[in-house]
Amino acid sequence: MSGGALLGCIADDFTGATDLANNLVREGMRTLQTIGVPDGGLDEPADAIVVALKSRTIPASDAVAQSLRALRWLRERGVRQVYFKVCSTFDSTPQGNIGPVTDALLDALGSDFTIACPAFPANQRSVYRGHLFVGDLLLSDSGMRHHPLTPMTDANLVRVLQAQTRRRVGLVPWEVVARGPAAIRERFEALRAQGIGIAIVDAIADEDLRRIGPALDGMPLVTAGSGIAIGLPQNWRARGLLGEAGADTLPAAAGARAIVSGSCSVATNAQVRDFLARGGTAFAVDPLALAQGRDLAAEALAALRPRLGERPVLAYATAEPQQVQAVQQQLGVERAGALVEQALARIAAGLVESGVRQLIVAGGETSGAVVQALGVRQLAIGPQIDPGVPWTAARTPRAGGDWLHLALKSGNFGGTGFFSDAFARLAP
Repeated sequence: MSGGALLGCIADDFTGATDLANNLVREGMRTLQTIGVPDGGLDEPADAIVVALKSRTIPASDAVAQSLRALRWLRERGVRQVYFKVCSTFDSTPQGNIGPVTDALLDALGSDFTIACPAFPANQRSVYRGHLFVGDLLLSDSGMRHHPLTPMTDANLVRVLQAQTRRRVGLVPWEVVARGPAAIRERFEALRAQGIGIAIVDAIADEDLRRIGPALDGMPLVTAGSGIAIGLPQNWRARGLLGEAGADTLPAAAGARAIVSGSCSVATNAQVRDFLARGGTAFAVDPLALAQGRDLAAEALAALRPRLGERPVLAYATAEPQQVQAVQQQLGVERAGALVEQALARIAAGLVESGVRQLIVAGGETSGAVVQALGVRQLAIGPQIDPGVPWTAARTPRAGGDWLHLALKSGNFGGTGFFSDAFARLAP
């Protein structure tokens, strides 16, 4: 087994980091997730380290600076391969941040080639002819076209990424992928000979990801969604560097249960509706009321604290796209998002201080705000709830020395009954 970390990962948001860590754990890699770049070392030994940044929607120059700082820290830990984790819906703008960060990491590693593959077929994300599909829909026809921060209106990933990078972008089509690792490597070399620096790689089934994995052995930088991670551990296992069991073990769960939801995705809207239909106790956070100065965090805690311990409670700002757009028109996108994140983070911290020890957070930006408010610095990764979403465990002063179990869910992930299913999965 390895005496240190093998794979060092840089994720552009917190739920995406957990999604990646989940796949690595399921493939047998002991994985530790850090919240931001640590000041020191790790609390526990790990085969893979995932540094969770909150860099997806910040200015590109800031995203580059944060990512390079994470890279320096990971290289100090002796990692042998670097993984830049982006969203499975390739969330970005014409200015970045996927292209600029990939360019900067390649430069820092002295490499001239990487892939870009957001495919995760088990979670309904596939790439064919360089086009990204969400289920049966092109990305541009999916709910992502209404994303409040990074609306995705073009499914052609070659075109999307070419607008962000100074390198030429090419394609490894599915017919090549289907022929296996040797054919994929040959395609890589042919693209490099043509001056291509980043290759979009097709994948329409998890078997494709497992074919791609061996072709990435030794590649200094991998740029991808979380799906590619299922194909990488086999490279380390073949060298005898991985153990076989226990990668997803967490401490026993106890305490009250709660959900904090800031995502406005189609999936999370359905999950909130399901929770309410089941008669769950909930408090809705209205951004317009926050803007008027109402202390909705205090109101939410007053309403939810008396119900702790009976059933899970929910605080949510989740809304339909039309409502979100109306609020953004009045408050502006950044102000509306910041008001909601701050309020939900205060609610989450107050609930944990009141005895919540099992907490689900829905939405990448919300998850980032919540873990920062809780003072969480490192997460142990545990069993999967749904594809892309595991339970984790962390120590935080807010929990008075107890273990806090956290599920940080990307807004787009999970079935309609995710909230109830998640707590059932954690039950002893």
